[in-house]
Amino acid sequence: MSSKELAKNLIDQIPESKMYYIIAYLQGAAIPEEAPNSETLEALHELESGGGTIFTGSTEDLFAELMEG
Repeated sequence: MSSKELAKNLIDQIPESKMYYIIAYLQGAAIPEEAPNSETLEALHELESGGGTIFTGSTEDLFAELMEG
């Protein structure tokens, strides 16, 4: 029995009161994973190579710093 066949058989055993949760999970699982775009990949590579800037303050401090520049 394939995994899909097993899943279909198990769905038949789930009470209607719990189907909302199953449907929500399946909808999330059916969405393909998004791959990072090239700009994000370059930024990650830059950080992994010791470059870039890592900010460790609060969100408020980050926005204050961004507004200065």
